[in-house]
Amino acid sequence: MTPMKIRLMVLDVDGVLTDGRLYYTDQGETLKAFHVHDGLGIKVAQANGIDIAVISARDSGPLVKRLDDLGVKHRYLGCKDKQQAFRELLQAVQVPAEEVAYVGDDVIDLGVMRQVGFPIAVNNAQGMVKAIARHRTQLNGGEGAVREAIDFILRQQMGLEKAYRNFM
Repeated sequence: MTPMKIRLMVLDVDGVLTDGRLYYTDQGETLKAFHVHDGLGIKVAQANGIDIAVISARDSGPLVKRLDDLGVKHRYLGCKDKQQAFRELLQAVQVPAEEVAYVGDDVIDLGVMRQVGFPIAVNNAQGMVKAIARHRTQLNGGEGAVREAIDFILRQQMGLEKAYRNFM
């Protein structure tokens, strides 16, 4: 499968949209940092007909706020079974698995990555994840890797100049 037919990109969060580190306040609240390049990439993907979804084993207030800010409607947070969440997502959006890209970094992502048409690993992903990926980013998770993956797909589909023109 080539990226030409991708209509949905599914993202893991910790280690993909973030650098994977967890920060806690004295009150036990979780803090997360998101890269602005990834946010703009998500908006560009949406403007060009690629829907974005998130499947994460964790849930947090900062994550919900970021997804709200980016207009990501399809979100499965606090998932212990990512494959079940993925099945529910496919049913909700009516997109076949072969038209889905998934960006992951760790073994918890492998089940879904094996089902999609275009699995992507961030640069600092675990070896087993890199082994099954059809594409690997040069950037690490949390450092703009999602934007890089989106740019790769859009470059194949229509060219980046057109994709960014559609966004602006």
